[in-house]
Amino acid sequence: MTFIEKLSAAWTANNSLLCVGLDPDVTKFPAQFKQQPDAIYAFCKAIIDATAETACAFKPQIAYFAALRAEDQLEALCAYMRSTYPQIPIVLDAKRGDIGATAEQYAREAYERYGADAVTVNPYMGFDSVAPYLEWKDRGVIILCRTSNPGGSDLQFLKADGKPVYQHVAQLVAEKWNTNGQCGLVVGATFPNELAQVRKIVGDMPLLVPGVGAQGGDVEATVKAGRTASGAGMMINSSRAILYAKELAGEDFAKASRRVAIETRDAINAFR
Repeated sequence: MTFIEKLSAAWTANNSLLCVGLDPDVTKFPAQFKQQPDAIYAFCKAIIDATAETACAFKPQIAYFAALRAEDQLEALCAYMRSTYPQIPIVLDAKRGDIGATAEQYAREAYERYGADAVTVNPYMGFDSVAPYLEWKDRGVIILCRTSNPGGSDLQFLKADGKPVYQHVAQLVAEKWNTNGQCGLVVGATFPNELAQVRKIVGDMPLLVPGVGAQGGDVEATVKAGRTASGAGMMINSSRAILYAKELAGEDFAKASRRVAIETRDAINAFR
């Protein structure tokens, strides 16, 4: 099953456009994990188990694992997701952006070591930085387009031939780079007008949409701007708001995360 097939099936089976981001910050972990050697794995596994039926994808952010020398825990976590929830795509958020043999190794890392269904990629070096990932014909390549951070406008909104750069990226991916039909784009929920423009350019291509939750993106505006005619087409990511929901409530951390995930999924579905 290809990435797009798996994602489409998850949208339907879980009736969800919610992507649960896995950004483990050990300083925010509940007390029971403080002295646990595999705390990152154990915490994330509990979140996955609590939210799996609400999600269309899981998105581990590799930097949170690598900074703590916990790549082995990420590897084990991906293996757990593949075996226990094989129907839910794993999107490795790595934002790789190199070329040639180096990019080939990054692709092997994402698709072989971690078994990810898709990986995020930076297009700044052009098609050369994307091509090695396309050798994996069944895997997803999700390319940064209009990111959710304010500083993204420094480059992405510059005009070239009368159009902002992010629109050129969207057009390139839709018309030239999507050779296997497995590409997607990252477009932030914090910019719904630009999200709508990207949707017009790329048709039904899936969009990974960060910025809902802790970053303050508006759910209604996001869904109305980015949904496809069938009411799907997006992986709307929420990380911190779900992972650390216990900070706002006195309940068990996993139950709190599940509650917020359900609330977020249902809020999204209200506007599909």
